[in-house]
Amino acid sequence: AGVAIITPMKANGEVNYEKLGEFIDYQIENSTDAIVICGTTGEASTLTHEEHIETIRFAADHVKKRVPVIAGTGSNCTETAVYLSQEAQKAGVDACLVVTPYYNKATQKGLILHYTAVANSINIPIILYNVPGRTGCNIAPKTVAELAKVKNIVAVKEASGNLSQVAEIAALVGPDFDIYSGNDDQILPVLSLGGKGVISVLSNVAPKQTHDMVMHYLNGDTKAA
Repeated sequence: AGVAIITPMKANGEVNYEKLGEFIDYQIENSTDAIVICGTTGEASTLTHEEHIETIRFAADHVKKRVPVIAGTGSNCTETAVYLSQEAQKAGVDACLVVTPYYNKATQKGLILHYTAVANSINIPIILYNVPGRTGCNIAPKTVAELAKVKNIVAVKEASGNLSQVAEIAALVGPDFDIYSGNDDQILPVLSLGGKGVISVLSNVAPKQTHDMVMHYLNGDTKAA
């Protein structure tokens, strides 16, 4: 379970780095397997580029490689997604989580061009993030399979809510491509279709329980999960 960690703010709207550091330590102490910084829950859409990059840099520096740090670096502008992803790589993160271009409603061919451009601009892994309810744009299973051929596109966070789509992705991609649930109410169904875990909002308040749920399932104890 990776936590889509919140970005705490001060009353004046500035990022509260002291509290963010406390939250990160709390997560790691309670078995969270990865820190996902500046994801949807992390206010990515309301941070300035400078705040966004500084928050990513702070997280990478504070975690000190105790667990992987995954930075949300998506944008509906390909150039901006490339810029944020390159800055995240410079900050020392382990991977980037790249949401589909929102509002633009890209075609499937457009999605392939967008993600390939971002992937080719950095050397670290990329996790696709599919959340059509927020973006108005769905990555079709065949498109996921096509993007999985790009060497550093390694996983998808699937938050479409469509389990048939998750099953189709699992059937089309190879064993080296990972599927993560993007919805906390579908963790076990996604795991049952071959998923590897969850990028979780619930983990903000229940990190140990979310991690344990996934581990119980992966260890074969479905009843405990």
